[in-house]
Amino acid sequence: MLRRPDSSASRAVITTGVAMTLVLLLTSCGPTAPPTPGPTDAGMSPSPSESPEGPVYVADGTAGDNLPLFAAVTGGVWASDQRASGRAYIDALTAAGFDRAAMQVTEDVTTVGNPVESLMFAVRWGEAECLVGQVGPSTGEPVTVVMPQLAEGRCLVGATRAIDW
Repeated sequence: MLRRPDSSASRAVITTGVAMTLVLLLTSCGPTAPPTPGPTDAGMSPSPSESPEGPVYVADGTAGDNLPLFAAVTGGVWASDQRASGRAYIDALTAAGFDRAAMQVTEDVTTVGNPVESLMFAVRWGEAECLVGQVGPSTGEPVTVVMPQLAEGRCLVGATRAIDW
């Protein structure tokens, strides 16, 4: 014959299980401790170990050290509506810290007044190197490189325009 389990023992086990479950649910859903406030950046100046976003001008660096900034400035002008203007590249490079007196740029219009297929600009760096940029429909995306200086401290071959603005 089968025995029926003792109902009071079963009820005690079930009640204990339900009570434990409720305790767990209520403690996990209860309020949490407020977060401990940490230091904030408000009013603080960056420490010397923090670096600014993006490439920076390195006055006492090499042409290679400054190529990332030269490329970023070139890309910024290329992405603008001034992409075909040699003056826009020279002005942007000057604003970034490069020496205008050390720059060269080719003409940005042909002899018949059409935009050139390729525009070149450069910054002489020291006694041996140049940062050279080339943009235009024939190039596709901007090209920026470090090249050795030519004779007489020039960076670009052929005629360049005066930077007299």
